[in-house]
Amino acid sequence: MTRVFHLYGGWPGHFPYEVAAWTRELFRELDWDVEESTDIFSLDRDLTQFDLIVIGWNNAVTTETLTTSQENRLLEAIEKGTGLAAWHGAGAAFRASLRYHMVLGGSFVEHPTGEGYPHPYMVNVTDRSHPVMHGVEDFEVRSEQYYMQVDPNNHVLADTTFDGNPFPWLKGNKCPAAWVKQWGEGRVFYHSIGHDTGNLSDPNVRRMTRQGLQWAARS
Repeated sequence: MTRVFHLYGGWPGHFPYEVAAWTRELFRELDWDVEESTDIFSLDRDLTQFDLIVIGWNNAVTTETLTTSQENRLLEAIEKGTGLAAWHGAGAAFRASLRYHMVLGGSFVEHPTGEGYPHPYMVNVTDRSHPVMHGVEDFEVRSEQYYMQVDPNNHVLADTTFDGNPFPWLKGNKCPAAWVKQWGEGRVFYHSIGHDTGNLSDPNVRRMTRQGLQWAARS
């Protein structure tokens, strides 16, 4: 059976407990053995026993970081084949931990229209042939549109285009919204949707997330 470590919590503005409940539904459907924790210090141990690590941690403080020990444990597990899956606020978590963001493949910079503002934007699938995106169609989100710095070596699965509000010089610029990558023997999956469970309830987002979890988990 697939063994999962699910770390969640942190800043309440991203509704970590409600999102964790939504994530549990996916775990139950997949019939996975899941260990949950809301304690960041639970990363200070051997994580290689897990097939997948899911990060649902959020923070609003740019100085928050992982310790060297926590980074080492996380990277050790992924390099040996443990998968990593995360979405939305995980791209802003542990902001001062450069190695975490290097593995994740991106780092949140800003949401141009504001914190929590229900800005309408499209997410467009760019690789329909990838297993994570099978059956996933382009979809609209009404939430924070993430502007991110991303690893140029990511395999981008979907992107979003900025409409220039409130920065007209960004009009027409694209930013990856979902990607996968390889780190050592481990697979990494991330998407930027999920400020709240309303965004996550879209059937395309749900399908993409479930398939992303399956793809990233060690087989």
